[in-house]
Amino acid sequence: MIEYIITFLGIYLLCLFKFVAGPILGTVAGYGLFEIELVTVSGMMTSVLSFTYLGEWIKDNWTIIIRKKRNRFTKRTRMIVRVWKNFGIWGIALLTPVIFTPIGGTVILTSFGINKEKIIYTMLVSSLLWAIIMGLIVREIIDEPFFKYFL
Repeated sequence: MIEYIITFLGIYLLCLFKFVAGPILGTVAGYGLFEIELVTVSGMMTSVLSFTYLGEWIKDNWTIIIRKKRNRFTKRTRMIVRVWKNFGIWGIALLTPVIFTPIGGTVILTSFGINKEKIIYTMLVSSLLWAIIMGLIVREIIDEPFFKYFL
């Protein structure tokens, strides 16, 4: 039982930063789809809640000194603006688990001035959807005979 809890917490901590870790490591650990969904969504939503509510405080109270002048318009920022213009909050939220990280997607939406409740709702829907999709895909891939040889 203690081993299960340690494994669950380890996957949860990785999901705080990288959403894809949940379905992959959860499948390798032998979790069912519900457990994969639980650990992945809870990890992502912890990051979303933390950065949604603490983001403004961090921005107001921490000053970051940047010595090197950074380019404002990089490929990444242009892509973010394009997604925002075409799809809005749902586009950013749906791309957060697969392209951005939970922290990155939350920071992007916060920087666009989106309402906190909207950020939480859209990120929750996105994480639930992607956790099911990725969980099913990863389980199918790992069930292949090639991968069973290594696991």
